[in-house]
Amino acid sequence: MPPHRSLLVRLLATSVLIAVCAIAATAWLTVRTTTGAIRQEQGRILTDDTHLYDTLVGRAATHRDWSQVDGLIGELASSTGRRIVLTTRDRRTIADSDPKAPRPDRVSAVIDPLHVAPAGSADADRIDPRVIGPYRLTADARAKLRAAADRLQACLQRSRAPATRIDRPSGRPVIRIGNDDAAIRYKITGVCPTAELDTPTEPERKALDRLNALAAKCLRDRHESVVGVGLDFIAINPAVQDCVDTARRVQLTPYVAPPALLFIGDAQVPAVASVGLDLSPANTARIAGVTGLVLVLTVCMTVLVGRRLVRPLRALTAAARGPGDRHARVPVTSNDEIGRLAAAFNDLSARREHAEEQRRAMVSDIAHELRSPLNNIRVWLEAAEDGIAEPDDDFTTSLLEEALQLQHLIDDLQDLAAADAGVLRLHREDVFVRDLLHQVATAHRAAADSAGVTLTVRTEDDPKLYADPVRIRQVIGNLVSNAVRHTAARGSVELRAVGAESEVSIEVRDTGQGIEPEELPYVFDRFWRAEKSRSRSTGGSGLGLAIVRQLTHAHDGTVTVHSTPGAGTVFGVTLPVVREDRQRS
Repeated sequence: MPPHRSLLVRLLATSVLIAVCAIAATAWLTVRTTTGAIRQEQGRILTDDTHLYDTLVGRAATHRDWSQVDGLIGELASSTGRRIVLTTRDRRTIADSDPKAPRPDRVSAVIDPLHVAPAGSADADRIDPRVIGPYRLTADARAKLRAAADRLQACLQRSRAPATRIDRPSGRPVIRIGNDDAAIRYKITGVCPTAELDTPTEPERKALDRLNALAAKCLRDRHESVVGVGLDFIAINPAVQDCVDTARRVQLTPYVAPPALLFIGDAQVPAVASVGLDLSPANTARIAGVTGLVLVLTVCMTVLVGRRLVRPLRALTAAARGPGDRHARVPVTSNDEIGRLAAAFNDLSARREHAEEQRRAMVSDIAHELRSPLNNIRVWLEAAEDGIAEPDDDFTTSLLEEALQLQHLIDDLQDLAAADAGVLRLHREDVFVRDLLHQVATAHRAAADSAGVTLTVRTEDDPKLYADPVRIRQVIGNLVSNAVRHTAARGSVELRAVGAESEVSIEVRDTGQGIEPEELPYVFDRFWRAEKSRSRSTGGSGLGLAIVRQLTHAHDGTVTVHSTPGAGTVFGVTLPVVREDRQRS
């Protein structure tokens, strides 16, 4: 059977498909959930790292050194679950959240408030705004400037101008107008006074003078025009701005901590350990949806396959439960195991129907065979009772012949019944085939001579069998009787035996009328005759050849027939040679 038509292969393929769907759905759900969790964790790690960096830059911007930073490092490590190490540029440890563990190999960032570059910023090398240095205002100055900023904000709001006060890290307030983040500097004349906020305090003026002096030296070295800057530290062109930033770094360096290297690594419990499939409402709903989909697909596929399997089985059940006299057939719609079962059922039904027909025909034939001699006996007895026939020797002989015919028919039926039931007893002994054939020929010589048929025996060597001699003589005798009966006068019947190492072949050849080719398959059927009429003038009971086949099979042999209409028929009996010592052992 081709593998793709096998029921087992299809069931296996269905199971594998269901398993693949379940695995694929589980893998998709796992990947989808894990990917989301990893992204969430990566976002949290990025946020934590940004917070770490910003906090340490702020600490460096407001302190002149890294002393007493251990407490801050410990707090950050505890809150983020990360390993934090801070070192100098030559990698001497400043602070370590876990001194016993090895230091991470890769530098995560450089902590330098004078050169910061936050992620996503277009300004790649700016100064952190928390670096104040000499521009820090006193408490009194802050209070005065905030009061002036509040008055200006109130004035602008009365003029319906959106104004917001912003306090710089140095303590100086500025007013922002509108939503433009770059609008820190402004010039408002007329309605609302701004001079008080634009005027630097004494400490700021001294710091600006120092800054402009440093920037002027840089500009002269670059052959640029000297331009002064204000508290916003914004120049008119990039070249001047570069000198201003350089001057600011020189001015602010004494006020900030020296640059340091930041190492960030995993803590004792890796942060990735928190990545997983949690039973949040969203994940629970996703799991339930995928599970339901797989369940629905599984049920649908199972029902589909089950219906395809059950449909022919139901047809077989209905056909088997049908009336006993109705030989039902079922349609064969596939070539798998169930299809072959349906074909075998149809074949069994056909053979049963044929057996029923044979049984009815056999009963009819037996009734016919018994009726003829019984009718003859009844007729002769009635004639004698009525005084029509004389009960003389001929009368007695006629009744005896009819009784013997009945006895012969009953004996044949009994032999067939015993063979069919497997209880036919065989009395095996050494049998010399040449002697057996001469005995059969002698027994049928008178009938052959009476019919004008020549009966001869020819054997090669003297083969020997271990068999039941009575049953073998019965087999050969039935074949010789049929051959003599169907051979015309001046014909011949020959008995031939050929021995081999493992078997003996016996043939009965005649030159009779032969058998038509279409009749050959039925010659060993019970009550079959070459003549279709039921007359017994030229035919026997019709059981002889059936007995030949049964007795041959009982000896583990075979019987064959070859015939040419008008030329004769050859019946062959092949029997295995079973040695006496082996059979008795």
